Amino acid sequence: MKRRRQVPTGKPEHESSTGSPGQGEPVFLAVGRLRRSHGIAGEMIMSVLTDFPERLGPGKTIYVGETHEEVKILGLRGHDRAMIIHLAGLDSPEAAARFRNAIVYVKTSELPKLPEGEYYHHQLLGLVVVNEAGEELGILADILETGANDVYIVKTPAEKELLLPVVDEVILEVDLEHNKIRVRPPEWF
Repeated sequence: MKRRRQVPTGKPEHESSTGSPGQGEPVFLAVGRLRRSHGIAGEMIMSVLTDFPERLGPGKTIYVGETHEEVKILGLRGHDRAMIIHLAGLDSPEAAARFRNAIVYVKTSELPKLPEGEYYHHQLLGLVVVNEAGEELGILADILETGANDVYIVKTPAEKELLLPVVDEVILEVDLEHNKIRVRPPEWF
């Protein structure tokens, strides 16, 4: 079961901060953070917050800042571990300064469907985690990305954290329709 990272930010349709399907999908997902201007033509350096930077490109509409100002991308290219982005209406460093340190969003309604068994993080956060017997262990509060596999951080009813490696032996089923993840906790639990 592969997970895809998208940072859930922006107000969800049903006022939930988790982004779980039972609460309603978030309207916007963060894909980058504009840092500073680059050169004299209004371009900016953007830190990438998505696993899918290839979906951003000239002609694509993005939403910038907390007000989600709609802006078209005029140009985009790689730069070290970031990207250089040129946005419509920004033709000088002074014009670009108003977006300095602003978050760049896309609409969740514009995200491509993933293959069977793959999920965006925002679809999983907030789901109820149950064991094989159906007993509730807690709520998926966060996903830790490691080199080998992700780790689910489950907040238990006792306000403790349960760490579950995202491997087939532990994560048995993701049921978005019923807002549950069925797991087989490791023996030490």
